[in-house]
Order: sequence, then C-alpha cells, then structure tokens
Amino acid sequence: MACRISELVIDCADPERLAAFWGEVLGYVELGREDDGSIEIGPPGLGFGGPQPTLVLSPSSDPRRGKLPLHLDVNPTDRDQEAELARLLALGARTADVGQTGDEGWHVLTDPEGNEFCLLRRRLPPV
Repeated sequence: MACRISELVIDCADPERLAAFWGEVLGYVELGREDDGSIEIGPPGLGFGGPQPTLVLSPSSDPRRGKLPLHLDVNPTDRDQEAELARLLALGARTADVGQTGDEGWHVLTDPEGNEFCLLRRRLPPV
C-alpha cells in the first residue's frame, strides 16, 4: 500500500488573492471554504481525490516567504514556455533571482506573496 498527495496547504496572508492567482495559473476552481478563512481550489469537475492534488490556501498572520523547503514546479500545457511566462507575469507573478546563470531550462518566479516557484520548459499534456 502507498500514499498519494491529495492536497498541498499554503499558509498565506491573503487566501483570496492567492486562490485567484493559483486558480488562474493551474486552471483550478474554488472547491470550498472553511470557517477559518481557508480556501480550497482544485481541478474543475474532479476536486479533492482526483489525479491532481488540490491547494488549500490557509490564512496565517506569519506566513513564510521566499525560498521554502518545498516549492512548486509548473509546466505549460497548451503553449510554449515563453508564452506561459508572459501569461504568469500578467497574472501577478514576478521574476526572482536566486543566482541563475541564464542557461537554465526554467524560470524562477514568485507568486503575489513572494513564494518561489519554477516554470519548467517541457510542455505536458493536460490531465
């Protein structure tokens, strides 16, 4: 028997803002809200327990920012990397300098609260 990642929880100052950002980035929809202000987003029509993990944006008065022990990598599904980079920047992502040489096959970005994530080059089919 094995485990499977069902959801990722991100502590944040503004769950509404990050739910909107990551919803647009991933094509996710709102699945539910908790009394504590947490917002869960996930794939439309599948939700929790589907093949992709959901994201829970959980309010915190002291969320960590910058490089975390775990960060997200995303891949474009319907366009090339440069077109996806332009889309993510238009949604509110920002480029981040973590010492890249410029020869990498990925872009380091931050979400609207400063959490790092990477946009990889390889195009993946949608799930």
